[in-house]
Amino acid sequence: MSRSKEGPRGGIRATVGKGSNNDAHPAAQLTSNDGARKRVATHPKVDDPDLDPIECDTEELQQLIHRMLELIGEDPTREGLVRTPLRVARSLAWLTRGYDLDVADVVGEGVFEEGHENMILVRDIELYSLCEHHMLPFFGKAHIAYIPDGKIVGLSKLPRIVDMFARRLQVQERLTEQIARAVEDVLQPRGVGVVIEAYHLCMMMRGVEKQNSKTITSALRGTFRSDGKTRDEFLRLAHGSQSLAL
Repeated sequence: MSRSKEGPRGGIRATVGKGSNNDAHPAAQLTSNDGARKRVATHPKVDDPDLDPIECDTEELQQLIHRMLELIGEDPTREGLVRTPLRVARSLAWLTRGYDLDVADVVGEGVFEEGHENMILVRDIELYSLCEHHMLPFFGKAHIAYIPDGKIVGLSKLPRIVDMFARRLQVQERLTEQIARAVEDVLQPRGVGVVIEAYHLCMMMRGVEKQNSKTITSALRGTFRSDGKTRDEFLRLAHGSQSLAL
């Protein structure tokens, strides 16, 4: 399955494919960041509502999943598992589609000149991601605020930025920083604040098996870090009465 991947600071992109020698990924070939490479359909689309709507060749990944089923003691040829490799391969491609996007893709022309000088907050943005350590889901909500300095962004673009970074293999700490950095890069605002609250299935269904542990991370930039009143206002609004409940 061939795809693009943003580097740690969004400046270098890697195309994942067979036969590359890049050390940052087991199979990565560096390219420039002059626009993300898109998946190219190599076979006709399958009109099946049970399959995720992706456009890439998943044949090699299907073979790996078929073998994985054998290794865990299952029979991939039995009725309930015959299409499982196809379903899982397309599901993984969908759940990690953020590698094929960059901030310019999701923001587009959604930045506008505006003289507003007070805090703008979009809270309770649902997010779903995969932990890179166990490839199990973590899910929760993101709260994003910024103080403009002559420019604002369309409100729907903030959830799109969240989805772009969440639809990758992630850790919550990095996800929080990536969102804050993206908003800062797009708007050059006076300050940015991001808080994520999430539940991690790697802690709930395995390992320590703690069902009520919620992880909270924050990233503060500009006035959100330097001005105590601004920071307190943001955190008070972000952690209001409608915080995440399981």
